Amino acid sequence: MTDRTSPRHPAQEAPGTSARGDLGRRIERRRTELGLSRAEVAFRAGMSEEYVAHLEEHSTAAPDAGTLLWLAGALRTSPAELGGGHTGLPAGIGRAARDPRLRELDEEECRELMSSHGVGRIALSGDGAPLVVPVNYSVVDGAVVFRTHPDSVPAQGVGREVAFEIDRVDDALSQGWSVLVRGTAHAVTDADEVSRLTARAYSTPWAGGEGRDLWVRIVPDTVTGRRIEVW
Repeated sequence: MTDRTSPRHPAQEAPGTSARGDLGRRIERRRTELGLSRAEVAFRAGMSEEYVAHLEEHSTAAPDAGTLLWLAGALRTSPAELGGGHTGLPAGIGRAARDPRLRELDEEECRELMSSHGVGRIALSGDGAPLVVPVNYSVVDGAVVFRTHPDSVPAQGVGREVAFEIDRVDDALSQGWSVLVRGTAHAVTDADEVSRLTARAYSTPWAGGEGRDLWVRIVPDTVTGRRIEVW
């Protein structure tokens, strides 16, 4: 029987059980999403708080299948999701729940969700065809802001009405939400305002590289959203 009361020494890890991806980071991220402390996760999973800390802080930690199953249950997710088994796959590969409910979100809920930051998709018309591309964004003073290259697809939306969509899909529970922002995209050119956005923005472009110095701001005209709930 697996001892889940204390950290296992690396030499005790079962061979071939190393989880793909950074298990500790996935555990911590999921715990944070649920608003749980390490102690609460430990209580739910029937293990010690020290062992939860060990899993989060040591990238070489590789719990056996039973321990991972208990931990996934405590975090309301799946062992495959925790272990990185869905890495590289699009969200939404899980089956629909038996009795889902689709609920419209009010504007306050939408703004709260969009302010959690992350990756969103900007949709615009370009060269006679619709275009949709993802960007790392932040919310500053209620507006969606992001940095991009002046010659990029997102930059083509400057001066136009665009749509911006943010979502979260939980494959383990077959639920999620999406928020849709509509507004006009504007380039931020004032030096003081650029400095302010740089200081307050949560994220920078994951794509990296040089030249992504154009700040774009979308002040919402309308904000709508929906949530799929499972009962």
